[in-house]
Amino acid sequence: QVQLVDSGGGLVQAGGSLRLSCVASGRTFVNYAMGWFRQAPGKERDLLARINWSGSSTSYADSVRGRFTISRGNAKNTVYLQMNSLKPEDTAVYYCAAQRSTFWYDERPVDYWGQGTQVTVSS
Repeated sequence: QVQLVDSGGGLVQAGGSLRLSCVASGRTFVNYAMGWFRQAPGKERDLLARINWSGSSTSYADSVRGRFTISRGNAKNTVYLQMNSLKPEDTAVYYCAAQRSTFWYDERPVDYWGQGTQVTVSS
């Protein structure tokens, strides 16, 4: 069993930055590929960024590529999402997710979810 705790959300002005963190319990963090999702009110939960077990491979949704960066620190059981040049349309609840795999596969289900952290970007 893995527990994920998201943090780092808040209120920021457009153009600003935030860094989200997700800490995983347990000693098997390296067995999981990690992802960050977000869900705005009335919309589906969308996958934004993926990272493999070692951090050597990342990929992004078009909506955030060039502005957001996913990274991980396996020694700290933590995955990060650095968000720069934030826009009002980035307002959503952000969730980290774990998939028991060395690389993330979109067609596979998420094994564990964080509880979510709210990000609000004002114009």
